[in-house]
Amino acid sequence: MKKFLHIGRVCKKKRGKERGKIAVIVDIIDENYALVDGPEIKRRRCNLGHLEPTEKIVDIKKGASHEEVVKALGA
Repeated sequence: MKKFLHIGRVCKKKRGKERGKIAVIVDIIDENYALVDGPEIKRRRCNLGHLEPTEKIVDIKKGASHEEVVKALGA
């Protein structure tokens, strides 16, 4: 797993139907996948290669609810 991809990291989706949307890493599944959630993204498993990390990090706990993620983003 890339060391800059961790719980709370705000990312932009690079691929798929949600391309260009903002997502937050809620949990790390394994070295290839993370659980992401966001205001415009349904909670789902995502390939780490499909995420472009931003400099922003939000303060959430592992497995945070959708409401907690949206609140932390201020959206």
